Amino acid sequence: MSPKILLTSFDTWQPDQNSNSSDDLLAKVSEITSLPYSLSFLRKLPVDYELAPIWVIAQINQFQPDIIICCGMAKSREKLTVESGAGWEHDILKTAVNLEQLVTDLPITEISHDAGKFVCEALYYRVLKHIYESQIATQCIFVHVPVLNADNIDNIVGDFLLLTRRLSLSYQ
Repeated sequence: MSPKILLTSFDTWQPDQNSNSSDDLLAKVSEITSLPYSLSFLRKLPVDYELAPIWVIAQINQFQPDIIICCGMAKSREKLTVESGAGWEHDILKTAVNLEQLVTDLPITEISHDAGKFVCEALYYRVLKHIYESQIATQCIFVHVPVLNADNIDNIVGDFLLLTRRLSLSYQ
């Protein structure tokens, strides 16, 4: 049986933004109809410390995904970055996914140990905490997405699809 995968993205948060690269990426992925797993999209989450986690956790409880890939925009980064964990106050939670294995040989993807101290980190922390406290067998990562342009979009989409595929294969 193929795994159920939940993908999330954020909306814009500044008036001068036309889009959020995390949502641009998921829009591209949603156009692909030949993927061998069930995808559920929760796009354009509000950039809000309280609402974003509430919406995602509600979707987790309803959809019961096997894998969760939360995505956020990282304007200052050039590569896809998979976050190793997230902190809140004095607590730090790490993903249970073997990130070294996950990103091996991906040309424009690397591991990050700084989820950004913004809504992205708050969402990742709260989702990881929900998984641990609920003791559900769900894998979760957070991926920061650089600004997409004509020069990088194919490579970014390609690496993201490989991440998704590798996660789905590790689930089986």
